[in-house]
This record gives sequence, C-alpha cells and structure tokens, in this order.
Amino acid sequence: MKSSLSRSVAIAGVAESDLGKVPGKSALELQAQAARLALEDAGLKLRDVDAVFAHTDDRFSSLQLSEFLNIRPAFVDSTNVGGMSNLLHVQRAMAAIHAGMCEVALITYGSTQLSDGSRKGGAVAADGSHTPRGQFILPYGHLSPIGYYAMVAQLHMHRYGTTHKDLAEVAVAARRWAQLNPKAYRREPTSIDEVMASPVVASPLRQRDCCLVTDGGGAMVVVSAERARDLRRKPVYVLGAAETHAHHYTPFNTADWLDTGVAATADQAFRMAGVSRADIDVVQIYDHFTIGVLQSLEELGFCPRGEGGAFVADGALGPGGRFPINTSGGGLSYGHPGMFGMFVAIEAVRQLRGECGERQLPKAELALCHAPGLVFSCNTTMILGV
Repeated sequence: MKSSLSRSVAIAGVAESDLGKVPGKSALELQAQAARLALEDAGLKLRDVDAVFAHTDDRFSSLQLSEFLNIRPAFVDSTNVGGMSNLLHVQRAMAAIHAGMCEVALITYGSTQLSDGSRKGGAVAADGSHTPRGQFILPYGHLSPIGYYAMVAQLHMHRYGTTHKDLAEVAVAARRWAQLNPKAYRREPTSIDEVMASPVVASPLRQRDCCLVTDGGGAMVVVSAERARDLRRKPVYVLGAAETHAHHYTPFNTADWLDTGVAATADQAFRMAGVSRADIDVVQIYDHFTIGVLQSLEELGFCPRGEGGAFVADGALGPGGRFPINTSGGGLSYGHPGMFGMFVAIEAVRQLRGECGERQLPKAELALCHAPGLVFSCNTTMILGV
C-alpha cells in the first residue's frame, strides 16, 4: 500500500565537490563547495534554504555549515549513523517538508580522510577505552570495519561456496564503470587476476576488495513536489524509503551476520513506492567492500540467498552486463570520502535525469539506493523515480 509521503518531495539538485586528494581544504569547505553547486543545479539560491542537514566526521556540522554559508535555518539535523546518514537525511527532510516545518532542505556531507590519514589502521572515533570496541575488540588487533566484513566473507564462503573470484568480479565491474566516469579517482584498467593478486588486508579480503579512501563532499537539495516542478532540473521524486536500526557499532548481538535486516527495509520501501524489484532500472549499492555488494544483492532480494557469486559472474554488474549497478564506479573506484551514502543517491539522480554520458543506462525511470550504517548496525533503502 502506497504511503501518503510517496512522491511528496523531490531531489531537485545534486553535486560533488572536488574529489580525490584535495590538500588545503577542510571538510567544511568541501561541503560548502558541493552545497553551492547543488543549489545552482536546482536553480535556487542560498537565501532559499530554510533547512540544513549536514554530516561530517565531526559534530555540530549543520550549525557549522549554516554559519559558514550565512544561512539561518528554521530546521537542522546532524544525525550520524555512518554511511547511510545522508539517505536517512532525505527521509527526515521528506517528513519535515510534509509537516510544514521547512520548504528547501540542503543535505551535505564532507570528509578529508585521505589528506588527514585518519583511516589508517581502521581507527574511528568510537574506539575509546570506555567503549565495547575499545575494551573487547581493539586489544586483540582487530581492524575495523574491514575485520568484520572479512568474517562475513569467510562465513559466506563457508556456507555457500563463494570464491575469491566472485568477489573480484565486483571490483572489476566497478573499475569498468569508473573508466566511463571522468570524475572517478581510479580509472586505470584492472582484471580479476590483479584483484586476486593484491595484498591480503584481512583474510580473505584483499586490498582491491576494499573501498578507496579519498577527500570529497557532496550535496543534495530536497523540496516539495509542487516546488520542484518550477525548478531548473527534471524532478526526481522520492517514492519509497525505509530504515532499520539494531545496535551501536560492535555487532555482538547479531544472530546471523548474513541476515542484517536489509530485506525488511527493501520490502517496506517497495510497498511505499508501489513498485516491485522487476520494475527497477537503476541500482546503486554502497560498496565499502566487495562482499557487501554480494550480501546486499541477496538481502535486497535481487538473487536468492547464497547465489550472489553466480549472480555477479561474467561481468554481470559492469557496463553491458545483465544487472549493471554502481555506475559511477562506486566506492571501490569512483571515490570514497569516509562515507558513501551521499554519492549513491547523487549517481541515481543523474541516471534518472539522463546525465551520465558514456555510462548512461538505456532505460532509467526507477532507481533503488541502498546503504548500511556502521557495522551491520542499521540500513536504509530508498526508491527514486521520475
């Protein structure tokens, strides 16, 4: 059954900042750059913004960005639940606009993790000695988050017979898309053999199974459906969205690491949108690690559980494949500024607007975006359409 919120708001503008290694710019400056470009994309001005949803690796980011851009918003939100935060912000903006609390919502993200070197060794802000991770995980040399996903990969291989080659298919497909994207950070050719020969980071995951670490920022502008019709770009409507939350960071209470609650968000988003999996033309999945793509494809219901390896075989996910996904090159090859949820949505919007040049899919009317947060902690799935 469709929700009354379905198609009530639209994403009217999207943009990235400079991407890659961007010395001399802070995360705040990258957010501001992307924000101005996204507003220009929508045909709006800073003075039109009355809600700010900002997310960085720091706290209080919505207030920082508002002051930096000289905006005095009526509504702010800096919720941080990891990589899915910006998709969650779209849902929050939808609810706020529907409730009459704001009209033009600016959603931003920025990070300088490459320049800062802040992801070396897998350290994150949740690693203090007072935390469960600080007490029970880090003293034993466990790298996070890759160590958890390495265990997921081992479990998937043990339970279903998944192979290193299956994982490498995901990385090669991402690179082939990146070669069609002039903004991608890594565009040099790669192969299954090269991915499988890259150094082991946390067995069985290798270097090329892991997302990039880059600097960069992104922004989206969300408005009511009525206002979107008068703006510069073709509106991309939010048709369905759902989220689920389980725990903070360390997945001690996760009963099955191959069943992380994704299916519930997908089912609810599809019900809200009134469409089915067979209707989807564009799929963008947060690809922090190659195993995460296989796991998400299964949990989202695009292939049966345990058959992800066969589903991605023979270049299925790449250009010209049976099931093309992550058409920007994804976190594995396009770029990954700390958290990637923002860029999942930006690429989906551009595909639906027909603006992707060489990588444009021939039919693009409905898109599915999916992103997790932290470590199996939460998930969100969103359906967009034109």
